[in-house]
Amino acid sequence: MTIQPESVTQAANRIGEFIRRPPLERSRWLSRPGRDVWLKLECFQVTGSFKARGAAARLTMLTEAERARGILTVSAGNHGLALAHGCSQLGLRPTIVVPGTASRAKVNAIGRYDVTLIERGDSYDEAERAARLMEHETGMTFVSPYNDPDVIAGQGTIGLELLEDAPDLDAVVVPVGGGGLIAGILIAIKAVKPSVKVYGVEPTASPTMQSALEAGHLIEIPEDPTIADGLAGNVEPDSITFPIIQDLVDGMILVDEQAIRQAIIQTAREDHLMIEGSAAAAIAALADPRLDLPNVAAVITGRNISLDLFLSIMG
Repeated sequence: MTIQPESVTQAANRIGEFIRRPPLERSRWLSRPGRDVWLKLECFQVTGSFKARGAAARLTMLTEAERARGILTVSAGNHGLALAHGCSQLGLRPTIVVPGTASRAKVNAIGRYDVTLIERGDSYDEAERAARLMEHETGMTFVSPYNDPDVIAGQGTIGLELLEDAPDLDAVVVPVGGGGLIAGILIAIKAVKPSVKVYGVEPTASPTMQSALEAGHLIEIPEDPTIADGLAGNVEPDSITFPIIQDLVDGMILVDEQAIRQAIIQTAREDHLMIEGSAAAAIAALADPRLDLPNVAAVITGRNISLDLFLSIMG
């Protein structure tokens, strides 16, 4: 399935009333002479992550028949929270499947909305399979966190804002889980300014997209635990995100757990921001020599880290 750049522009026009436009700020502590680093602070987005964009883009395209069948999704946390928020604005009550290992902070936040919350499996992969089975058995309308053209277009609106706010950008680094965020940003940026390099970042504990790019197709890989929980889990075998990434991405960067933890600590000390591991991965990736360029942006994807985990890392 091909997603045209116009789809991103159309999504931007639809979701404006449902989201914020977080700032793109120059980071003094990450910048140095000859290199400016810009942070796209999606941690200030409604519900605390960029996921609000994709959820709003899909929900605003629902048909009456899709609404009537009921809304279903699976999430490690942020997408479920974004969908719950969007549905509350539209008078819908979604069913949200989460793994038993999901962040308690994110699950508790989802539960504050009028939703049906179901825990299934001991990993995101198991929860996703359970949700897809539920979709097959009930006929509910499934809204994927990443494997959906409207969701991808919604996430891609970040790319449009990056180029509007910093037209001289040389590169962007984007955290990668299922690939919906980077796929949308790639479509938007490469259509407007193809010279801008776009790199994905994954934890070494869960290099799903890096492994797929090396193999030439999506594969299932064993994974280790990571504090970047939003980037954990395998990708559906038929995901439309992979061919987009395969065609357009300039490369992938892997960061280890210590680097992610250190990025959380430094961001808290320097910017007084609490960010989650998935967002910190983008800051950790800035050490890669491929990003030693005059103007670089990192997408700070979210802030929904549990207080206990944050304090343990800071301590």
